[in-house]
Amino acid sequence: MRRYAIGDIHGQIDELRRVHAWIAADRARTGEDAPVVHLGDLTDRGPASAEVITYLQRGPTQGGPWITIRGNHDFMFRLFLDDPKLRDPGLNPAYTWLHERLGGLNTLESYGVETSPDRPVADLWSEARDKVPLAHRIFLDNLPLLHRTDRAVFVHAGIRPGVPLIAQAPQDLMWIRQGWLDDRRDHGILVVHGHTALDAPAHYGNRVNLDAGAGYGRPLAAALIDGRDVWLLTEDGRVPLLPGTVPAT
Repeated sequence: MRRYAIGDIHGQIDELRRVHAWIAADRARTGEDAPVVHLGDLTDRGPASAEVITYLQRGPTQGGPWITIRGNHDFMFRLFLDDPKLRDPGLNPAYTWLHERLGGLNTLESYGVETSPDRPVADLWSEARDKVPLAHRIFLDNLPLLHRTDRAVFVHAGIRPGVPLIAQAPQDLMWIRQGWLDDRRDHGILVVHGHTALDAPAHYGNRVNLDAGAGYGRPLAAALIDGRDVWLLTEDGRVPLLPGTVPAT
């Protein structure tokens, strides 16, 4: 029931290729055949969201099986493509997906959409509808909100403590922070997530956060999860990630 896991990607295709190369090297060294789980936020902020989606679509032929979880940024992108007036209820009402803090314009630029500051949203949307391939929209539509094994669950943001997995709200799985990040109770299984950017991955005993800030120019993180045991992958091999420690990246 082991899994490789990769934190938030945010359009960083070179970083994604780098950590997949580490996974390939780890497999070659150890004979490991665990699937790879991507924890969401494929898009926004980085320069190559379109290329990231194309890369992940090819998973079964490039090193599968691969599992890709839906992140809140992926959902906001998909909402925009259907209707630019639609809003994810988890988003601060002061912002839209096109705000510079969210990075939606970077995603549109990766598809060749012209994003000058004075361009009407309706024009951005129309060009995006023409340039984002239908296959990418279908791929995003079919991303699961979680993936679980007997001893771990993989989600984008986290879970609502005390709520069974079957009853978790999609909004929480993609957005939760309050009431989750400061919860120290045992959830019965290890929760592996991203969404809240750190300087380096961290293991809290009941959860592991693998968002190491690739959306802000920091290296993408990858790990091997075996029950509650976690090893970060590096160029030189595996490094244990122990509860209560934040190793240097």
